Amino acid sequence: MPTTAPTAAHAFTDVTASDSTLRRFLHGLPGVDTVGLEARAAALGTRSIKTTAKAYAIDLAISMVDLTTLEGADTPGKVRALGAKAVHPDPTDRTAPTTAAVCVYPDMVAAAKEAVAGSGVLVASVATAFPAGRAALDVKLADVRDAVAAGADEIDMVIDRGAFLAGRYLKVYDEIVAVKEASGAARLKVIFETGELATYDNIRRASWLGMLAGADFIKTSTGKVAVNATPANTLLMLEAVRDFRAQTGVQIGVKPAGGIRTTKDAVKFLVLVNETAGADWLDNHWFRFGASSLLNDLLMQRQKLATGRYSGPDYVTVD
Repeated sequence: MPTTAPTAAHAFTDVTASDSTLRRFLHGLPGVDTVGLEARAAALGTRSIKTTAKAYAIDLAISMVDLTTLEGADTPGKVRALGAKAVHPDPTDRTAPTTAAVCVYPDMVAAAKEAVAGSGVLVASVATAFPAGRAALDVKLADVRDAVAAGADEIDMVIDRGAFLAGRYLKVYDEIVAVKEASGAARLKVIFETGELATYDNIRRASWLGMLAGADFIKTSTGKVAVNATPANTLLMLEAVRDFRAQTGVQIGVKPAGGIRTTKDAVKFLVLVNETAGADWLDNHWFRFGASSLLNDLLMQRQKLATGRYSGPDYVTVD
């Protein structure tokens, strides 16, 4: 199976040699057919799956959740409770899989690590002045190093959208490279904030830019703006990682985040993964959901399949 690599692709060294060569490459990518992209995403969203496949899909989706709390009111107690839920999503049924990770601010990493110790659940931490990214590079790197020092297994960084939209691609590239280095052994998820990139062409360019700079995952959104993960923008990113692996042999993960709240939503995204990137991405090492409320709906649907009854929200913990 292909694996990620610290530097995406020696094959593209000349592309990142200067701002002009990087711009030429990114603007030379095929333009996105908006109508075709959205029509394909909508068509794949109509696929139905049978009961046995649905049970498998629900457990797979649970195992792909980055259970997230990113609020100013977060406390160590709330984070410990979230960690306990990640380890045992349904306390009444120990056959329920663990989530992939819990995702918290850097100052909450230590509490999260304690809560999930020995379980296999990872701790992800947002960094680089999340969610706006408006800070000097040394401040962003200090943010990353603090999270890693506290035990973060994964770092979710935000790109400088202002620099990207101004066409300063090499600045964005160099910043990702620096964050990747500061992350050490932690896997790096690069957040584009697709809702602020305005066009599908920009999302395709950002995807390639992130992968060239060494991202282990490309991620749609922070969950803090009006437009977050959509089937269309996720489909576009899945096409990018598929094409990148075809050209380089390097496999990159994808993480849609924000706005995915129901089991029906999650299944649609899994269909997108299977039909676009392929079965190699149907694993939580390569695909994640950035979510909080999604897990509750997955658990309720799981209980319904097992018992024939819909238990309702009172039977799952409120995050």
